Amino acid sequence: MPCSRLALLALLCWPVLPGLAQEIAPPPAAAPALPQAEWTAPALEPFVATYQAFYKGKEAGDATLQVTHLGGDQWRVDMAVRGRKGFASVLGLNLEQSTVFDVRDGTYVPLTQSTVKKALFFGKKVTGVYDWKTKTAQWDGDLKKERRQPITLEPGDQSALLLNLALMRDARPGRALGYRYVDVGRVRRYEYRAADATETVQVGDLSYDALKVFRTNGGNNETLLWIANGVPTPVRILQRDNGEDEIDLRLIEYQGV
Repeated sequence: MPCSRLALLALLCWPVLPGLAQEIAPPPAAAPALPQAEWTAPALEPFVATYQAFYKGKEAGDATLQVTHLGGDQWRVDMAVRGRKGFASVLGLNLEQSTVFDVRDGTYVPLTQSTVKKALFFGKKVTGVYDWKTKTAQWDGDLKKERRQPITLEPGDQSALLLNLALMRDARPGRALGYRYVDVGRVRRYEYRAADATETVQVGDLSYDALKVFRTNGGNNETLLWIANGVPTPVRILQRDNGEDEIDLRLIEYQGV
């Protein structure tokens, strides 16, 4: 699976799912600009969120994103994606991914990461360790030899799932954002920008006043997500390929745990 799609599926990115032939209905009026001082980033807190997944406009499955406080400065973020029959091979479903991380001075520091892909006749599992003492990250399991080589860590490096949480924490109207993605034996640079104003986003029966955040260095592969005040997870995540909606995740419900 391409790295950008894995990041998107993992994230919800979250680089942790996207696509849709049906466009979001436009708001009745242009959304007013929201000064950065009035935007409140969601606090990191335990929650579980459920998404409905679409592929090219057709319902393809669902996804669950959960954040758990393990005690002290340590947390875990988990994502599980379940595909309906016929979509599993296209979307890389079924997929489970998890990252254990510390919060240090407001920074999310990955410690361990695991990815499990399930299929009818086979499965793949990959585990990784971010060793900040030696400043290296390394993965083992069902992946190519070159992707099992150590990667030199840099301050601020994020896993796919942490990338999503970092975007929730950092996004402000008009702000440019940059992250180094280190996950499953690969390194990528992700650049994002938040829109200057919020907009009305319809997700199912609910309407949100949300801030759009979009990747600026993805080429023909566009990644967009919408963040709403008071909601600890994106309300929608969309991936477009060559201008066409491909994978689309829409928030169904979320609750604190």
